[in-house]
Amino acid sequence: MIFLHRNRSRFSLACCLFLLLSGCQLASPTPTSPPLTSPSAPPPPPVVDVRVGALRGPTAMGLVKLMQEDENGDSANNYLFTLAGTADEIAAALVKGELDLAAVPVNLAAILYNRTQKEIFCLAVNTLGVLYILEAGEEIESIGDLEGKTIFATGKGTVTEYSLNYVLQGNQLTADKVTVEFRSEATELAALLEQGMATLAMLPQPYVTNVLARNPELRVALSLTEEWEKVSQGAGSFITGVMVGRKAFGEEHPEALAAFLKEYQQSIAFTSEDIEASAALVAKYGIVPDVAAAAKALPECNIVYLDGEEMQTAVAAFLAILYEANPQAVGDSLPDADFYYMPGN
Repeated sequence: MIFLHRNRSRFSLACCLFLLLSGCQLASPTPTSPPLTSPSAPPPPPVVDVRVGALRGPTAMGLVKLMQEDENGDSANNYLFTLAGTADEIAAALVKGELDLAAVPVNLAAILYNRTQKEIFCLAVNTLGVLYILEAGEEIESIGDLEGKTIFATGKGTVTEYSLNYVLQGNQLTADKVTVEFRSEATELAALLEQGMATLAMLPQPYVTNVLARNPELRVALSLTEEWEKVSQGAGSFITGVMVGRKAFGEEHPEALAAFLKEYQQSIAFTSEDIEASAALVAKYGIVPDVAAAAKALPECNIVYLDGEEMQTAVAAFLAILYEANPQAVGDSLPDADFYYMPGN
């Protein structure tokens, strides 16, 4: 018994030592790998001052939401907006490098490209057709009814003149059959109509809405956009304005340019989605002084956003038609492929 007891004691002691040693091993710290760290996020792109110009009118309307966001400090870039009364002001500022981006008539974009050794590129279409022929009377029911008439218009040497000529010539209405008299300002044409000194005048929106609101005796006789489509037979849509930029700016600030175009597209979409709010902003920023007139005009201004291949196809077709009618309309030669900004290239 004692022997067994001793053996058990020795056995128990051995077991305890074994367990104690085992426990120590189990309790010893387990080597661990260093904690995983997530890769640091790339720094946000720097805020860039972007100088944007536009003409007061439809081509500027798509900017109003972005103008508000910039004013509130919610835009990706720091935008400096300039609104001008004439295309010449915008063109001069672009050439001098005083503007980085600008909304301009589509043919002026091509002219600037040719005159600056291809330093200007087209970013997006922002406005389709906005021209209408108003009549004080009921004589004009079709384009053929213009024969023997005098049409007052603005925009000599611009898309307005070339487009009207294209439509008239496409309907065999030569200069000996229809007289076109140009004035410098749309407000002057509106006054001529209201005072009964003219019975026909071609005006752009939003002047059309303003004139009709003040004089119920006037009416829209013809849409130049519709007449263009008939003559072109699907060869090209009527385009009024585009957003252009200096290539040097795009090369120096590609992220800022991409951010602008994203915000610009969203701003243009806003003008279609919320007419009431957009009209208030159009009036606030002095593009159209009256909110009610802006609300009526916005749906008729054909404000759009076309970029990439869709933009290139539409603009190239329109410029080709203008070039065929008058090469000077696009700066004597059609732009090359590098005129069209392609995101990602």
